[in-house]
Amino acid sequence: MNDYSHLIREHVDLSDFNTMGVSAKARYFARVLSVEDLRKVLQFVHAEKIPVYVLGGGSNVLFIDDYEGLVLLNEIKGREIQNETEDHIQLKIGAGENWHDLVMHCVSNNWGGIENLSLIPGSVGAAPIQNIGAYGVELEEVFVSLEAIEITTGKRKVFTKEACQFGYRESVFKRELKGRFVITSIVLELQKHPKVNTSYRALSDALMEKGIAKPTIKEVSDTVIEIRQSKLPDPSKIGNTGSFFKNPVITGKAFEALQKKYPQIPHYPAGEEVKVPAAWLIDECGWKGKRIGDAGVHTMQALVIVNYGNAGGAEIWNLAQDIRKSVKEKFGVELAPEVNVVG
Repeated sequence: MNDYSHLIREHVDLSDFNTMGVSAKARYFARVLSVEDLRKVLQFVHAEKIPVYVLGGGSNVLFIDDYEGLVLLNEIKGREIQNETEDHIQLKIGAGENWHDLVMHCVSNNWGGIENLSLIPGSVGAAPIQNIGAYGVELEEVFVSLEAIEITTGKRKVFTKEACQFGYRESVFKRELKGRFVITSIVLELQKHPKVNTSYRALSDALMEKGIAKPTIKEVSDTVIEIRQSKLPDPSKIGNTGSFFKNPVITGKAFEALQKKYPQIPHYPAGEEVKVPAAWLIDECGWKGKRIGDAGVHTMQALVIVNYGNAGGAEIWNLAQDIRKSVKEKFGVELAPEVNVVG
């Protein structure tokens, strides 16, 4: 018997492992709880000469077909203080930890920096791939480094912030290094004397409505959670992946042309370019609340595509393509999916 055989299962339904609730089968499936487990599973992958797809919380993936390789569920856990000064604390976290649980742990210890990222679904290991961000904060602002195992060699490699090449919902792991590494842990640097960030208007307005002029990180976190719960459907009640599309960033010239035609278009500065809310574009095209079979656009948030029951991945993807096409035709703007499409 091979050293890895106890870790491998065959023909596994993935509907319980993705928040969209899409039914798709993995030819092989493995849960890994340690780097040692991971290396064993990679031996199997090499022996069978099959592709591997790494799954975390399953909150940012759409399976549009069965997967003929191995789906690897990363459940490597752990939290430890790696370094501490008077002002900062560096925390090393296993990639299989739940992201929101980590945020709550930091808030309860009054370690500031990620409270604006409360209630983002998924695992810690997925956070740097996506450079997750919300309410005026992005992961890269607190990120120090990560450790990863190279799939082809099983070797450990450390990536600094610079090596990750972070961008808006982007990193090197979505481009040149896509599918080449399995992240096993990350290191974040948090503030022991937190300075809250309330620059995002929806957040500052919500705090003002509560009469909170000088919020604590817990008050920021609580408010972010309330806003997210009011806008986004709970995946345990209705299948979804949160924001399905990225907010497009367009040139100043392109924006000026759009603004002449649509004076009410919301927008945010993005360096020399302009970010336009994808939700507004989709809503203007009449998609909010629209349903085709069991696939639809959420009634409260046009950026969220939902599975009302038994929609297949291909059905959901076809709806997404129709949305992209209509936005392109009306506004001349390309929408890019934020989710990873597999199959």
